[in-house]
Amino acid sequence: MQESVIQFGTDGWRAEIAADYTFANVRRCAQGFASYLQAKGLAEKGVVIGYDKRFQSENFAAACAEVMAGNGIRVWLTDGPTPTPVISYAAVYHQSAGAINITASHNPPTDNGFKVRDPNGGAIDPAGLKDIEARIPAGDAVKSLPIKEAKAQGLVQVFDASLPYIEHLKDLIDLEPIKQAGFKVVVEPMWGNGAGWFPRLLAGGKTQVIEVHNERNPIFPEMSRPEPIPPNVNVGLRKTVELGADVCLITDGDADRMGIGDENGRFVNQLEVYALLALYFLEVRGERGAIVKTLSSTSMLEKLGKLYDVPVVSTGVGFKYIAPKFMELDAMLGGEESGGYAFRGNVPERDGILGNLYMLDFMVKTGKKPSELLVYLFGKVGAHYYDRIDTRCTPAERDAVKDRVLSAKPETIGGLKVTGLDTTDGFKFLMGEAGWVLIRLSGTEPIVRVYTETTHGDKVQAILQDGLKIAGLAK
Repeated sequence: MQESVIQFGTDGWRAEIAADYTFANVRRCAQGFASYLQAKGLAEKGVVIGYDKRFQSENFAAACAEVMAGNGIRVWLTDGPTPTPVISYAAVYHQSAGAINITASHNPPTDNGFKVRDPNGGAIDPAGLKDIEARIPAGDAVKSLPIKEAKAQGLVQVFDASLPYIEHLKDLIDLEPIKQAGFKVVVEPMWGNGAGWFPRLLAGGKTQVIEVHNERNPIFPEMSRPEPIPPNVNVGLRKTVELGADVCLITDGDADRMGIGDENGRFVNQLEVYALLALYFLEVRGERGAIVKTLSSTSMLEKLGKLYDVPVVSTGVGFKYIAPKFMELDAMLGGEESGGYAFRGNVPERDGILGNLYMLDFMVKTGKKPSELLVYLFGKVGAHYYDRIDTRCTPAERDAVKDRVLSAKPETIGGLKVTGLDTTDGFKFLMGEAGWVLIRLSGTEPIVRVYTETTHGDKVQAILQDGLKIAGLAK
């Protein structure tokens, strides 16, 4: 039987469990990473390995630990499902060579993934990912040491990653005012690794935390996938209204991405959340520094940048682009359209736990509920409207989609004049102050995404439909 060809996408490798995502292939990935660390002279620093709550994730993580041990590389293996930002911080805390994270994040329940992190806890850059991918061997070239033997030799140490991370959080945010605020908070961890964290962090005060979907269930009932957007989060949004809560905090399957529902059960979209976080840092915390964003994220950041005299830098999609630029610029914030945001003082990694805590602190410091914060933001930058359509696209269709978009020369989209085209990552048609539409093939799934942000709320769907027509995907 021919072995699978493993290709790393935006943030590592993801595949369907039991089809391509098998123990044999996960071990091959681990061997590729081990060889990469050895070539870089980093192997003696050891590796952190963690995992999520998907099917067999703990056993896939153990298989990776066996391969690392087989290559003589020390492993710190988490003692249970652990949020991605906590795993990333553990890599820094232990001064390790990086981390392996067994997670498919927000992908469908049929999938699992193999993510790697660098010594800073951030995404490895595209050249590094290509290097690891090139070192993935055939199955018979994988070195492995049984987990019991590896533990006995001291090569694998099981540890609790939560304690150092919580101590680290205390350096970044004062939790006491949030605990005493008397909020009623609904938390939607989407059956994932964020479960239990907010009750733990906010216990002992007047604030009440109620969780939904906080058990392990790898099929993710009541949602198509643990991605923190509607309709996946609708149960949590309804619960917010039913309980008369002040806010709904959302984390995705591995808790690196976040979402917010306001007190009325309205989903605050990912672009709005990023702009709110930027406003919080600029105005409430009084911080200054660069803001790094993917080109698919909000133009409200550029407007805030002008108001507060801070630079805003755009990159390609994915934290493999965000993380290096975030560190290079000592940026204040780094983030993307999918709800992942990084913060100065923390690891250069998406952190849905810290991001949600910052939103609670924004509410405390201003005395405003989420809907009022949004009004406050729009008072500074004007109202912006966003939506996205995902359409299945087979690998065979990808080149045809690219050709159609490249050959298109639309004068208007959704009735708005096209003023330019940015091909940094996908095809972003610019419409001046009126907004933009981006057509992009996903790096991790067989999907074409069409996104738009515009100052014309009545044009959103027309813009998206024109985007689909340009890609030849309109139905």
